Amino acid sequence: MSLSFQDASARVHAYISQFKEGYFPPLLMLARLTEEVGEVARVIAHQNGKTPKTGEPEGDLELELADLLFVMICMANERGLSLERGFERMMHKVEVRDADRWTRIDSGETAEQSGE
Repeated sequence: MSLSFQDASARVHAYISQFKEGYFPPLLMLARLTEEVGEVARVIAHQNGKTPKTGEPEGDLELELADLLFVMICMANERGLSLERGFERMMHKVEVRDADRWTRIDSGETAEQSGE
């Protein structure tokens, strides 16, 4: 399945638009975003040595990242922003600014072969 930012934005908007309350106010969305980042951190901690509390599942990183993406899409939709355009602008920025920042992998070599 392939899903563009535009498709995801439209799907989230269709879901939110069926409710009278609509999108949460900006500060509440920021609080939700912070909560979701914390849940991502919890899963990563559990996957990397921190023992979950008794009865607490390790968690599902894929689902938690998708929860984070949902809130980010809500924030962008509420503000009339294009995540696709923003992502393209961000990639251009890092591709230009960081073009020579990291050690490049030789052609034909993988990150695993280079010791990364």
